[in-house]
Amino acid sequence: MTGTLKRLLTFSAIAGMGLAFVGSAFAAETLDQVMKRRGLTEKDVLAAAKTYTPTGGRDEFIVFSSGGQSGQVLVYGIPSMRILKYIAVFTPEPWQGYGFDDESKAVLAQGRIDGKDINYGDTHHPAISETNGELDGEWLFINDKANPRIAVIDLKDFETKQIVVNPIMKSEHGGAFVTPNTDYVIEATQYAGPFTNDYVPLSEFNEKYRGAVTYWKFDREKGRIDAAKSFSVELPPYSQDLSDAGKLDSDGWSFTNSFCTERYVGGIESGRPPFEAGCSQKDTDFLHVINWKKAAELVAAGKAQRINDHDVLSIETAVAEGILYLIPEPKSPHGVDVSPDGKYIIVAGKLDTHASVYEFSKIKALIDAKDFADKDPYGIPILDLKKSLHTQVQVGLGPLHNQYDSKPCVVYTSIYVDSQVTKWDYCEGKVLDKISVHYNIGHLMSMEGESTKPKGHYLVSLNKLSIDRFNPVGPLHPQNHQLIDISNDKMELLYDMPLPLGEPHYATAIAADKLQPKVRYQTGWDSRTDQKSEFRTLPGRERIERTGDGTVHVYGTLIRSHITPEIIDVEEGETVSLHFTNVERAQDETHGFALRAHNVNLSVEPGKTVSATFKAEKAGVYPYYCTEFCSALHLEMQGYLLIRPKGVAAEGAALKEGQVYAEEDYTKQVKTNTDTQAVIDSVVEYITQRNFKDFPTVVALVEDATDQLNFAADAKKKMEDFAGAKDWQNATLWAQQWFQYQVKAADIGLRAKTYLDQNGAKVVGK
Repeated sequence: MTGTLKRLLTFSAIAGMGLAFVGSAFAAETLDQVMKRRGLTEKDVLAAAKTYTPTGGRDEFIVFSSGGQSGQVLVYGIPSMRILKYIAVFTPEPWQGYGFDDESKAVLAQGRIDGKDINYGDTHHPAISETNGELDGEWLFINDKANPRIAVIDLKDFETKQIVVNPIMKSEHGGAFVTPNTDYVIEATQYAGPFTNDYVPLSEFNEKYRGAVTYWKFDREKGRIDAAKSFSVELPPYSQDLSDAGKLDSDGWSFTNSFCTERYVGGIESGRPPFEAGCSQKDTDFLHVINWKKAAELVAAGKAQRINDHDVLSIETAVAEGILYLIPEPKSPHGVDVSPDGKYIIVAGKLDTHASVYEFSKIKALIDAKDFADKDPYGIPILDLKKSLHTQVQVGLGPLHNQYDSKPCVVYTSIYVDSQVTKWDYCEGKVLDKISVHYNIGHLMSMEGESTKPKGHYLVSLNKLSIDRFNPVGPLHPQNHQLIDISNDKMELLYDMPLPLGEPHYATAIAADKLQPKVRYQTGWDSRTDQKSEFRTLPGRERIERTGDGTVHVYGTLIRSHITPEIIDVEEGETVSLHFTNVERAQDETHGFALRAHNVNLSVEPGKTVSATFKAEKAGVYPYYCTEFCSALHLEMQGYLLIRPKGVAAEGAALKEGQVYAEEDYTKQVKTNTDTQAVIDSVVEYITQRNFKDFPTVVALVEDATDQLNFAADAKKKMEDFAGAKDWQNATLWAQQWFQYQVKAADIGLRAKTYLDQNGAKVVGK
């Protein structure tokens, strides 16, 4: 047995002995002693126990949080609060190769505005797709407030697949929100603007600036938004804010709140009072109530106007057809949330101390009876506030957002100024509990709290400030997400989690068992289009081809521990298009590809094919390598791009090694390989004697190991051919390559063996 394989086989045993030693060395320290040493109370330890997830353990819920100005989405687990991933959406992200490979560049290009690449975003409100009002874990949608856009993320691989640009909005905040069967993704304006892309002076604000709610049609089968079947409803130049879709009793309707219904235009630089003064004079703003199902029928009937190649229902049409209504709401509201049964809509106003509970049946009765209190300046019917309300509850100073519990009639409201969460009963209209948070809470999130079937148990407070909660890291502080236990009558704060990307706004959580993501792709898969790549390459079919347009296409593969081809020779001025396929089958065997000075940094997960195209502008030598530590010989996973000056012919001389090998070197290596094969055979025997086919993870490992042994057989044949010709140099090198494939196969086999041992595999026939 070789030293390498002895180390491989005995690693687990050594690690086990090490852990036993550590355990005995510290066994004398009791829990009481640890608590005393660290200054912990019994309450602290209990809170820690409620969030602790043992090594190898999994979380109950998965959270998708907006990444704010990072333009990304953060993913973390509950109750552990461990960050699992950043999903690149509107912003290039090197580790994932997002914005560096041709495939993801094409997705980012969908988000261009006026022909310009927009490489930042301000993500605010993620929404998980729903079926019958329940979160189904298939798709995630996220908006960009800064540049009105919606992105579609596939939760089968947590990758961004589409970006759509709103054709009429200049700003938005109220996105993304989905209808109960994800027929539409709702996006609402924030700051009014002209629908056209022309210059319009602010003196014409009331006449030509407008708000809107856009209903993006989502095609479930394609997993993409269908812009051609999407539409908007024109709204007055109020600042629309957040939205929510009705459900069950209120299905077919949507609700969007607003602020600055004064339609004030600032101008502090010219001596006028600022926006904040003019946008908070009235006691109330307006809740917009829209019958989106009837609106879709009107669009299908041809009653919309085309603006920027997009269907828009005008205010006049919306009023005449009875699909748009307004209800007064507490001024400067920032939350509108439909109850799980669809019967109530709760609105909280930042400049009020109350949360207002509207009752949909009352709203619908007023609409059916045409019982209107007034009309706004644009002719939209206004319903009476008191006649629309179920109740109002004083919840605290600066109420913002609401999330529902699994317990009937229980809701939680974030209280910004008081830095608290208020738990209250919206049916009976009474406060049940309050808890202080740190500091200035914005959104809050319960488990599936926006759905028809909230899960309860946990609540997360998304705080805007952290101040003194964490180690100082400079003037730019982390955000703070705090985990709260809501399973009992009294809320209990469990955990502070610093967020290193800001500013996260809203987050949504789903039961972890509803997510069934892939752990590998089909070989040769284009993950952005969800189909086989035209550039996919299998081992043995690597090649370099030149086309008539001056492009050099490199069809390569990545596998532990080499990049094929290892040398790419091009001429200055040629366009180079790299296409690499990761031919691994074991999960988590990602390979990277970084090339000096060409802004090429790729992430190639198992089975994936990615491309990178660039101009070979400057003659020189450019090393490339794998960026992911993938094997013991990771550092040897390298190559060279040689860019020759124009007119210089490719090097024709044979390459010379620094080391010369003789027959005895060859014989020694073959002996090592033969001994190694005996160890591999014993591992194979161990695995095949057990019910390994009942474990998908092991099946994939066996497939991968089999591939490595097939490569080993090919290397062995080349070795034997060179040995037959007494070319001991190449025979020895191919013998070493045979051994490398054996080591990889042994590594995979031992992983499979360990997995079987840890998961209770049984001997076949026993």
